Amino acid sequence: MLEVEVKYRNADRAAAVATLLNWGATLAQDRTDVDLYLSAPDRDLKATDEAFRLRRIGAKNYLTYKGPKRDTETKTRAEIEVALADGDLTAADTERLLAALGYKPVTTVRKKRRVYHLHRDGFDFEVCFDSVERVGEFIELEILAEEAQYEAAKTSLLAVASELGLTEQERRSYLGMVLEAQASGAA
Repeated sequence: MLEVEVKYRNADRAAAVATLLNWGATLAQDRTDVDLYLSAPDRDLKATDEAFRLRRIGAKNYLTYKGPKRDTETKTRAEIEVALADGDLTAADTERLLAALGYKPVTTVRKKRRVYHLHRDGFDFEVCFDSVERVGEFIELEILAEEAQYEAAKTSLLAVASELGLTEQERRSYLGMVLEAQASGAA
């Protein structure tokens, strides 16, 4: 499955929400994501533009692999996400298991996320309003698509972003921005 995604900063959030609601979007979730990113024992994931994380959303736990970005207009990547059992014990056991296999923590990215769902152009969109600790506020649009739908999904995603008035695209990952903030000493 491909995650076709774009992210923007410095957007008029209120205007974007109003437009989404006018289009029939629904508020799906208000949540906090805590993402522990890990380095692999067998290769440099940063150098290969990949990512591996343990995500916690409340009691829910997920392992996610993200492949390298595929183009310069979006942040499209292969994504494999596996749901784990719920709870703190599962998260702690998963961290211990990964450490035993040689994975090392890189950093944790925390964000408050308000998620809207929108169906348009034959695709199910997630439009996320993110407040990320240390790096600021963003609007992220995402479609999960099969390989054969990639170009159509990308076209639809960029059209929706344009119609929402989103102009300042951010290509860096939240992980990359948090690491930059840590390196510069930002709180």
